[in-house]
Amino acid sequence: MSGSRSLQQAGESNLNSYGNVLWFTGLSGAGKTTTAEYVLAGLRKRGRQVEMLDGDELRTTICKGLGFSREDRMENVKRIAYVAGLLSKHGVDVLVSAITPYAEMREHARKVLPRYVEIYVECPLEECERRDVKGLYAKARRGELQRFTGISDPYEIPLSPDITISTLSGSLAANEAAILDFIGVKA
Repeated sequence: MSGSRSLQQAGESNLNSYGNVLWFTGLSGAGKTTTAEYVLAGLRKRGRQVEMLDGDELRTTICKGLGFSREDRMENVKRIAYVAGLLSKHGVDVLVSAITPYAEMREHARKVLPRYVEIYVECPLEECERRDVKGLYAKARRGELQRFTGISDPYEIPLSPDITISTLSGSLAANEAAILDFIGVKA
């Protein structure tokens, strides 16, 4: 049967046409969005089809009305993963910047997204609080915000992310280079 492919080969071929889903997870203020935007610009400069899904923006659109209970946060991640999967299926690299505080959320994303890459954006809580441009940590410390990740709600540090970057000691360029190297794009 020359010229025919097995179902397995066809499946592998389809998987290869998917874009990467680079999922940036970390505390509020860790530098997820800043790093993702830098990587986004770098990928576009290299001619890649790429889109960014920012958790803060999505909470005002497709995730509007969801609270911060564990169930609502899980639903938030499911919606983001669904949109990321649609884009990825069409060859678009997708950068997701979302706190994604619980391991079960990241496991769900890994399960449903064929080219999922978990990027832990490491930054000490003290530094995130210092960077707090929105004043959210201060409100959480005063008890004005309930279920705030890192203060009154846990952030489960990823045990085996695909990539760990530090925004305290690593430059944007160095972090971008590590990410591009991991996904096989020349820096």
